[in-house]
Amino acid sequence: MSELRPETDEDWWEIEALYDLCFAPGREALSSYRLRDGVPPVRGLSLVARDDDGILAGAIRYWPVQVAGRRALLLGPVAVHPTRQGEGLGGWLIRESLVLAAAQGWDRVLLVGDEPYYGRFGFRRLTGIEMPPPTNPARVLGLELKPGAWDKITGKVERGA
Repeated sequence: MSELRPETDEDWWEIEALYDLCFAPGREALSSYRLRDGVPPVRGLSLVARDDDGILAGAIRYWPVQVAGRRALLLGPVAVHPTRQGEGLGGWLIRESLVLAAAQGWDRVLLVGDEPYYGRFGFRRLTGIEMPPPTNPARVLGLELKPGAWDKITGKVERGA
């Protein structure tokens, strides 16, 4: 069994090592990283899953962004250690963090990912939302934490504060 808790400053490098393990070399060259540079992850929403021995099993981070002057959360990355994949930890991290995001008053979340995977959490393709290039527009997904939160919002995604 694992426990979820908010990420702390002490977790940073261990999480970075997990992301390096789970994602291809050069992950920081992805367009979404341009929105993360120099911006700390959102406190209280960026979570870690640790097993009973305190070993990091998974992590999720959120970043503040702006779309057409409206604040939004950028989800990602989410990763589960290869030895713990298939146990539902990724889904647990996503579901629990989205509940926390709604409780903190966030209205909308976006990510770049696979709709077949993220669709089970309610994410749907967003049209008219422009991530930094080169991002495949079919992979830009959004979730409304409040009904209508993505209605009539179009434009470029920019760094938040």
